[in-house]
Amino acid sequence: MQQRIAVIIPAYNEESAIAAVINSVNALNTSGSLYRFIPLVINDCSKDSTAEIINKSDCIPVHLAVNLGIGGAVQTGFIFALENGFDYAIQIDGDGQHPPEFIPKMLEELKAKNLDVIIGSRFLTNEGFQSTLARRMGINYFHHLNKWLVGVAIKDSTSGMRMLNRKALQVVNEYYPDEYPEPEAIVLYAVNNLNIGEFPVQMNERQGGVSSINTSGSVYYMFKVTLAIFFTYLRLKSKK
Repeated sequence: MQQRIAVIIPAYNEESAIAAVINSVNALNTSGSLYRFIPLVINDCSKDSTAEIINKSDCIPVHLAVNLGIGGAVQTGFIFALENGFDYAIQIDGDGQHPPEFIPKMLEELKAKNLDVIIGSRFLTNEGFQSTLARRMGINYFHHLNKWLVGVAIKDSTSGMRMLNRKALQVVNEYYPDEYPEPEAIVLYAVNNLNIGEFPVQMNERQGGVSSINTSGSVYYMFKVTLAIFFTYLRLKSKK
């Protein structure tokens, strides 16, 4: 019996890249495969033609009634995957940065190492698009912050390419960070004693859309996420 993997694609104004991303996910499905990869596109109230494109594509479209931001959109996908019996779920960006061809390899690694969460990392082999120097410095900062706080050393802590099994889906069903969730979610996973690992991925530059983080806002972003990480840690530890 095939295992079903929900490929969650949060999309906000991704008309230039979303069709290609969906097609790349569907291309993973081959005759006789043990897995079925199903694109689950969460349209976060896009103002362009994203909604029309995904409605015409071979995917499961979910149109949010209000804009929830990246964290809310991703959690919507996780909840859908859990409640509809998917065996695994993986989040990838809708702008083409995360090559879907790495998804089966990440799944095999997750299963082989008995992980609950596996994160696609640019920095294990330093191949593919490496982002700007300023962003790499910020990512390295979050790597050390999370290592110090919860003892988990993830080199690419802001990577939005991450796969969860059903145990992890049950955790994020209850709570998931909202605005900039990736580094904060590592704390969530660690405090809930999930096994977390990384897998080398060669990422692309974004194929369309505009990043939510610009140079002028990067310092504010780091300050805000640092506070969010600490508050998440304290909130979760107080419930243990």
